[in-house]
Amino acid sequence: MCRIAGIVNTKLPINILENLVGDMCDLLKHGGPDDGGIYTAANENLVLGNRRLSLLDLTTAGHQPMQYGCRYTITYNGELYNFKTLKLELQSLGMQFSNGTDTEVILAAFAQWGTNCFAKLNGMFAFALWDNKTKKIYLVRDAAGIKPLYYSNYTGGLFFASEMRAFAPITYLQEKNELVPVYQLAYGFLPEPVTTLKYVEALPKGCFLEYDCNKQSYSLQLFSFFSFSETVTNKKEAQQLIFNSLNDSVNRQMVADAPVGVFLSGGIDSAIIANLANSNAKNNLHTLSIYFNEEKYSEKKYQDLVAQKLQSIHHSILLTEKTFHQNFSAFLSAMDMPTCDGINTWFISKFAAEEGLKAVLSGIGADELFGGYPSFKRIAKTLAIQNMPNNLLQLVAGANLKKLGRFSYLKMEGMRGIYLFLRGHFTPKEIAMQLGGYENDIWNTIAFHPNSPTLTIGNKKNKASWLEFNYYMQDQLLRDADIMSMAHGLEIRVPFLDNEVIKTAYTIASNTKYAGKLGKQILVNAFENILPNEIWNRPKMGFSFPFAEWLRNSEYFKMLMQDDNVNTKKLCNHYLNGNLHWSRIMSLIVLKNKVGG
Repeated sequence: MCRIAGIVNTKLPINILENLVGDMCDLLKHGGPDDGGIYTAANENLVLGNRRLSLLDLTTAGHQPMQYGCRYTITYNGELYNFKTLKLELQSLGMQFSNGTDTEVILAAFAQWGTNCFAKLNGMFAFALWDNKTKKIYLVRDAAGIKPLYYSNYTGGLFFASEMRAFAPITYLQEKNELVPVYQLAYGFLPEPVTTLKYVEALPKGCFLEYDCNKQSYSLQLFSFFSFSETVTNKKEAQQLIFNSLNDSVNRQMVADAPVGVFLSGGIDSAIIANLANSNAKNNLHTLSIYFNEEKYSEKKYQDLVAQKLQSIHHSILLTEKTFHQNFSAFLSAMDMPTCDGINTWFISKFAAEEGLKAVLSGIGADELFGGYPSFKRIAKTLAIQNMPNNLLQLVAGANLKKLGRFSYLKMEGMRGIYLFLRGHFTPKEIAMQLGGYENDIWNTIAFHPNSPTLTIGNKKNKASWLEFNYYMQDQLLRDADIMSMAHGLEIRVPFLDNEVIKTAYTIASNTKYAGKLGKQILVNAFENILPNEIWNRPKMGFSFPFAEWLRNSEYFKMLMQDDNVNTKKLCNHYLNGNLHWSRIMSLIVLKNKVGG
């Protein structure tokens, strides 16, 4: 796991490019504290940079950028979980290897199969691969979009990095995206490909960018995507497929030459991951949990129940309000792009790093794949409402009832309007009042990005799954997990987002997958023999903090209360009266303090 950066630019001398990439890598050192390196192809004005967090082959043999023969060079961020299988296949074809890293396997795979190799990779990754013979560089991002990668072709050439903050040394890329506040207040995050900089975009997941240095042009190509097939209808067969695919995924993701632990929230998903990981760890598993003095938020008894069953090396950390306030500014500084969440991940990652861990497993993805969110129950009514005439929707949205305001989002075509109705933070009218603009301009901005495909998914709950997977999980959960963990030099691995687990979930017929009284019933049934009854037979809490109470006492909220905008003060009062979720106040704090760009 690393951080990467690079530039191809014929307008600047090579020494300047090396200095710029060096500066970019320095800004990414927190995510790769173990090693760093620069590769230069002077004739093409190309420089690749890397900051390394060592997890496989901890020796200097894993140094990056890494070369394969005299032709290929890579700077790589991620973990390839099927690298051992691919390595055996490549060796049978005559490919040679000099170290034990997954990095070299990617190089050899490209040397053997070219761009066709990208679809063979199962893992989380974002990398740049240089072919010195064809004079082409490839930017590649994993199919689930677990690892981020940002790029720009502004003024010619190619610039890329793992985090937005790394573009700071490139002065002519610093023009701010003036539409950021609109997206932030609508979504609570920036939907891809939007970023904080006007001329920088997120590379789409499952895609590779091919840049031709000779022609100074690039193209984007899709190499992998997931689609619903619903071919498995038998419940027992489905449960066995889920068990097998997730068990295999956890086994693959426990592979490391450094300690790997598991976040243990006390819920179903993390309990499943911990049980499967424990078998691989031979009863030497590290588990980590946060608990609170505030009983209504603390899940300590469930966390302890699982840890005791596993006899794991359990790290149970008390998080107090005092510690929260002491670290709140550091959390905001870690934010790479605006988000209304991520603070829970920041704290658990901080504690994991302090316990000496370099990688942890997380349960992200289970809710999206198997129906764990309220949106799965609400989607049918939402789709029915969206089919109402626009004038009727506008009438309902315009009623003097705050909860009805988001009905206006259903006027928008495609999945974006449904998502914003279900999970949006502020309506265009509220955003206009907050920013001092015109409501029509806000509508035009939201309609522009991101692209909202017209899906042919027949089942309503599969549509909810697609929404949660491609908006909430993609642009908030995964981005927060990456940024907040790497701020502490920690890698978060997500077994539920293994290619084979996703494909398995998508092959199960919706009537089978979403059946049952419990959310994620089929997941519970698949693992009920290893899950304590108390874990699954209780109300869902999620991985949360007593944040609403603590935020009221923060200096940032007190400053927000003093804001000159009368609408901001009204929202603060709504929050104090319990009529506004803390995440919406968080969006305002981030906006007012210009955090994350």
